Amino acid sequence: MDSTPYLTGQFLLAMPGIGDPRFERAVIAVCAHDDEGALGIGIGETIEGLGLHELLDQFEIDPGGVPDAPVHFGGPVEPRRGFVLHSTDWGGQDTIDVGGRWALSGTIDVLKAIAEGKGPSRWLVALGYAGWGEGQLDEEMCRHGWFSTSGDTKLLYDVDAPRRWSQGFEIAGIDPRLLASSTGTA
Repeated sequence: MDSTPYLTGQFLLAMPGIGDPRFERAVIAVCAHDDEGALGIGIGETIEGLGLHELLDQFEIDPGGVPDAPVHFGGPVEPRRGFVLHSTDWGGQDTIDVGGRWALSGTIDVLKAIAEGKGPSRWLVALGYAGWGEGQLDEEMCRHGWFSTSGDTKLLYDVDAPRRWSQGFEIAGIDPRLLASSTGTA
């Protein structure tokens, strides 16, 4: 039995016709969800023209031999605040475990560790997050907005950002081309 609360450690896939252009074809890694609200990191879109090396340079961190990976658009809330979703083989001063599937860190120590080759073995960098107040995500799940799927880390680390939305549905056994952009009223 899954002991994680609510949707923690799962992915949210935006349904066609979600009604908010900021979340069209969005893929959100849910990092916290309880009766007080939810927090997730967008992983379905990268920020054009911004790579990890430029981000590290802003903090005066030598990138060493780390690849210049894309930086993801984590969400519309606090778009200048950075987060790293990563494997559970590393932990820092603010790292939280996300349902035993991945971890979330939001301080500069994880970026330094990655640049030094001493960080997590797998990681993804994002700016911003998606947040929901008390009961807000639960309500959105009851309407035509989001589809939740298991937190298969293959989607997080092994699929390129532009393919994550369709791949997320395919992993759940759904052909996204067959999804309707509205619901019935019967």
